[in-house]
Amino acid sequence: MKSLRLFILISALVVWSSASATNGYFNHGYGTMSQGMAGAGAAWSQCSIAVSTNPAGMAFVDNRLDVGLEWFSPRREYEVTGGTSTPPPGTFYLQPGKVRSGSEHFFIPTFGYNHHLGNNQTLGLTIYANGGMNTDYSHSTFYAGNTGVNLEQLFISPSWTFRFGDQQSVGVAPVIAYQRFNAKGLASFAPFSSNPAALSNKGRSNSWGYGINLGWQGKVMDGLRAGVSWRSRIYMSKLHRYRGLFAEQGGFDIPMTVNAGLAWQFTGNQHLLLDMQHVWYSQVKSVGNPMLPGLVQHQLGDKNGAGFGWRDMTTWKLGWQWDQSDKQSWRAGISYGRQPIPKKEVLFNILAPGVQEWHFTGGFTHRFEKFELSGMVFYSPTKSVSGENPLGPGQRITLRMHQFGAALSLGWKF
Repeated sequence: MKSLRLFILISALVVWSSASATNGYFNHGYGTMSQGMAGAGAAWSQCSIAVSTNPAGMAFVDNRLDVGLEWFSPRREYEVTGGTSTPPPGTFYLQPGKVRSGSEHFFIPTFGYNHHLGNNQTLGLTIYANGGMNTDYSHSTFYAGNTGVNLEQLFISPSWTFRFGDQQSVGVAPVIAYQRFNAKGLASFAPFSSNPAALSNKGRSNSWGYGINLGWQGKVMDGLRAGVSWRSRIYMSKLHRYRGLFAEQGGFDIPMTVNAGLAWQFTGNQHLLLDMQHVWYSQVKSVGNPMLPGLVQHQLGDKNGAGFGWRDMTTWKLGWQWDQSDKQSWRAGISYGRQPIPKKEVLFNILAPGVQEWHFTGGFTHRFEKFELSGMVFYSPTKSVSGENPLGPGQRITLRMHQFGAALSLGWKF
């Protein structure tokens, strides 16, 4: 048990230094097996990371412990064209040119544990991460020094499931969330801030929060399973060091999410999964409030202050698994979700260019006598969003990103 507690602590510390940005700022999937199928898995769970997608699935997962490590590499840049050498009063033109963000390599661990109690019940613990409003420009984008932000989110989620009948289950997973954020190079927005002393270059600000994840998973008919889960909005304490930047005096809650899916088993050893995920980004004011007219009618940090203007995001995920033998499985997947940034919101989203839409994935599991080794790779092709600088008429800003990633995990059954 001492080694288990030590691993949880080390995982938490490493997760806090990680970042990701795929479907908005949510991962394209959680757990190596699910990630190999583009994140699908609401209706069919195979490891103890499954609680992150659908807590009810833990009822169908063996007694096991899973540890994994993902390498994630986002390549982000922005490009500015047009403008004027003599900007009129009340405008804010950027320097023309192309600027690439640094910090291109991150390592993200995961941890999961599941134990059957008897009486058709299980208890588990899963640790996983989000992050993704991460940029690091060695350039004075907003004329106030090197520019960038970093948002990291850690989820600690104990779980309980109850299995009824042969193939039906419900699950409950409280969510304890920790996040930290820092920003630099934003001092030029001080005239627009309700608290310029809490706007930029204040170091890391931390907050804790809580929520709940509920799910159902079960057999619908021979060869067909279904599942659905709902994770509440996670109410976070304020990021006080940045109460002059984020709406609601530093508010940054984590949005409500729904996952739903179907899983077909055919030809005896193949599975086809179809999932839908919806994230309500627009309900969190610091994320969903538009830049304009918010920047003019309210100050940054006010209840209705300007945000990033993100729309809600719906992602469809199609995954396939072939169990070649008792020892070997292969996976592939594809997902698509319309990115959440409108063209008119490109200026602020230089800081958070979460523009990815397509993900292509592959993976495997090889089973040994006492454990199994799983791997996955993914590629998200270049996506760009271009729009006019809302504070600089005639100037265009283009946000652009592509991504690579790979992961390995070990699972022990006991």
